Amino acid sequence: MSYRLSADSQYKKWVVELKSKIGAAQIKAAMTVNRQLLELYWQLGSDIYEKQQKSNWGDGLIEQLSKDLSTAFPNMKGFSRANLFFIKKWYLFYKDHEIVEQVVRQLPEKVKQVVAQIPWGHNILIINKCPTISEALFYVRETIKNNWSRAILAVQIESKLYQRSGKTINNFDVTLAGPQADLAKETLKNPYNFDFLMLGKDARERDLEQALIDHIQNFILELGQGFAFLGKQYPLHVGGDDFYLDLLFYHTRLRCYVIIELKATEFKPEYAGKLNFYLNVVNRQLKHVQDQPSIGILLCKTPSKIIVEYSLENIAGPLGIAEYQIMQCVPEDLKGELPSIEELEEELGDYASKDPKMGKTKVARG
Repeated sequence: MSYRLSADSQYKKWVVELKSKIGAAQIKAAMTVNRQLLELYWQLGSDIYEKQQKSNWGDGLIEQLSKDLSTAFPNMKGFSRANLFFIKKWYLFYKDHEIVEQVVRQLPEKVKQVVAQIPWGHNILIINKCPTISEALFYVRETIKNNWSRAILAVQIESKLYQRSGKTINNFDVTLAGPQADLAKETLKNPYNFDFLMLGKDARERDLEQALIDHIQNFILELGQGFAFLGKQYPLHVGGDDFYLDLLFYHTRLRCYVIIELKATEFKPEYAGKLNFYLNVVNRQLKHVQDQPSIGILLCKTPSKIIVEYSLENIAGPLGIAEYQIMQCVPEDLKGELPSIEELEEELGDYASKDPKMGKTKVARG
């Protein structure tokens, strides 16, 4: 009987290692090809601009160039008239801004190195949607960091993530170490956009909490990368009494527990004290010695910055206060004219329906 390599454990282990190496090499090769392609586009955009500036060829240059390059390289799709216009626009977007914005004074070489790390389709989307280079580079870097698809990138731009990032009212500077404070501020946003919920204006905390759990994928996407969901109404036992956290997460980049409390009212000072109490308990009962201090996030309606700042003064635990926004329910007289939420969810492949595996941790992939 011949020896069966397919049943050999050492052979199978070796094959797994080879598959991993080959997969990594494929990814690296794809990134190299993309970078080389975008460097070509950058140079092409520069050349087109300079030729149009210094010659009398005019706007007909791009159309003729498209025909000639497409004929010379029939297997390359990037030389269409429309794409050549985008290549020039992309180059000029960053070139034109280098004069007026400090962030690009050392460019364009540095910009080219950054934008060449994301696909061409992502680049086109960004320059068409972002009015400034600061905003554009923000989405470029977030795409690189979170490995966003073009669809996810479009959602983040539409939700104005750039304008909302780092806007949470917080006390992180005095309660966390420098690098952790900076990362925490960068991770949180204000306001949080829960338009996918379609709740009425009189919805209670429990209604909001349950709706977020029902749409956990959308919720985690809005929270951002790194949030691992641990449970709702998470129980804590202190001095013979029971307390329940609205939502408990662990953040894989911050390396800490994150408590999210939901309030369907405007901010009140006593909310900060209660959330600080929860942080103390979690740090005592759940936090591992290698974990960073736990962070509390309170989501409420239109918090007053002055009242929040007074409430956070002398609070020992790191707290962030942010507003949440939701789309209001459709008026009764219009309901018959529009598809129901259930019909929309069914049409979208039940993307937002309840997950029977909610007991398992979910980590945001961006």
